[in-house]
Amino acid sequence: MCRTCGCTDGTKVTFTNLKTGKTFEASSEHDGGGAHAHTHGHEHGHNHTLEHDHARHAHDHHHHHHEHATTVLLEQAVLAKNDALAERNRAWFAGREMFALNLVSGPGAGKTTLLERTLEDLAGRHEFFVIEGDQATSNDGERIKAAGASVVQINTGSGCHLDAEMVGRGLVELNPSFGSVLFIENVGNLVCPALFDLGETAKVAILSLPEGEDKPIKYPHMFRAANLLLINKMDLLQHLDFDLDRTLSFARLVNPAIEIMTVSARTGAGLDGWYDWISAASRRAREKTAAGFREAVP
Repeated sequence: MCRTCGCTDGTKVTFTNLKTGKTFEASSEHDGGGAHAHTHGHEHGHNHTLEHDHARHAHDHHHHHHEHATTVLLEQAVLAKNDALAERNRAWFAGREMFALNLVSGPGAGKTTLLERTLEDLAGRHEFFVIEGDQATSNDGERIKAAGASVVQINTGSGCHLDAEMVGRGLVELNPSFGSVLFIENVGNLVCPALFDLGETAKVAILSLPEGEDKPIKYPHMFRAANLLLINKMDLLQHLDFDLDRTLSFARLVNPAIEIMTVSARTGAGLDGWYDWISAASRRAREKTAAGFREAVP
């Protein structure tokens, strides 16, 4: 998991409220405090015998299994902690009747451009707030601010995804209003963001044509976790050797329930369907919350 992809204990995560200019740092503790590595040195003044070599192999084999088991337990603990914090975020959203979308994709798929256009086109129809995730810079956050939304930029340092704790801290700073729509633009990565629940109402995956038609089967966990797939940059279809039907079949192979739309954030093609989906899904989420509240109150 994140032990091998760049996330390390103690990574400094920076939060910037682009409306107020306030910036603060926090240490990422999401890998459970870090695994400790140890090595064993043996010095002997005699030649190694076959028996000694065999014993050393058994010793090393034992430690290999021990380290593997420790890594598995660590990953389970990391995800268990994250899931508990995600449920807290989910309850926070429900209590405020908010609709939260986790936007995930590889780098360069067009998440920020899609989000910019969505905010501009739907201005007045919903009140929007944004948590923007990147390893470094506030470039995308500034673009979102210019599009009219209140935004908190989270820079994860060496971290390759947002987690529920980061989102929770960002929400405190962002302070979104009752009944609003929250977009969480995750770090560009098709691997780790699939594993980390943020408490979102729905996960939206964005795939662009230049990335290739086989991404859903290359990164099945991401597309299996998504509720909606937006295939972006459709304006490039005539210029690329891209088989759209294959992509659709691959996506449905790993996730038969996934909804799929084809769009172009640059030209606006297909975006009306995306906007209608946001309105309908947010309405269903509010109705579900209200029904749950009625059941809970005698």
